[in-house]
Amino acid sequence: MNLVETKWLNNNLSRVKIFDASLHMPSSNRDGYKEYLNKHIPEAMFWDLDEHSDKDSPFPHMLPNSDYWTRMLWSFGIQNNDHIVIYDFSDVYSACRLWFSLRYFGHQKVSILNGGMKKWLKENRPTSNKINKDIGKFSYIEKINQKNKYKVNENFSWIKNKKQIEDNIKNNLFTLVDGRSRDRFEGKTEEPRPGLIKGKIPGSKNIPFQNCIDPKTNAFKTKSELIKIFNENNVDYFKPAVFSCGSGITACVLGLAYSLISDKNAVIYDGSFAEWGKK
Repeated sequence: MNLVETKWLNNNLSRVKIFDASLHMPSSNRDGYKEYLNKHIPEAMFWDLDEHSDKDSPFPHMLPNSDYWTRMLWSFGIQNNDHIVIYDFSDVYSACRLWFSLRYFGHQKVSILNGGMKKWLKENRPTSNKINKDIGKFSYIEKINQKNKYKVNENFSWIKNKKQIEDNIKNNLFTLVDGRSRDRFEGKTEEPRPGLIKGKIPGSKNIPFQNCIDPKTNAFKTKSELIKIFNENNVDYFKPAVFSCGSGITACVLGLAYSLISDKNAVIYDGSFAEWGKK
């Protein structure tokens, strides 16, 4: 169940663990955590992508190692059998990055709230400003029942590195699909991050991630509409695909769309253009 609807979540708030994974672009002048403190879906915990990425990597938003991921989920009181529902209130659909990350590290029951906070608020569903200040802090681990500590099961094949992308240019074992805007993909505009070349990875195809989202509802388009989008951009979803973008976030939007229409696991080039495009 990769997607759950707002009505379903409203009826099952006490049966799931909820993460607010909102992330805003610096140019938006918005702060996801401050907005969370002001208003969030009841019982939701805030998950900070920048905080929980690999801080030793020269590239943004890279997955941390499994030891960190394990301890991080312990700090949120997550157990392996929990059904986790993720939403965001942002235009980059950062919830999909956490969806992919949890699935990559082996969590089985993970869903995106279709339409996110925008749809939830539009429908006048309940919100809260109550938080547990201990949740999400590593000191909270000491309060957890030792028998129920989280265990990861890493799916290493779901992440590609730069060498594998280079090899694929020669061998064409999978289709690389870029989720950046058309202008960025075609090299008509500069990359927002300094020190990067313009353009695309050779042989890659382009589906701007926004194309997968219905602007009226903020929800994913229907399966038939997503199939049409993939076909229109010459991406055969029956064949193996790997998704990239600027820094590995919106690639996960395409990864979820791919899973919705093919029932296959998403595979991500984690370094994406932040790594590939480095001058």
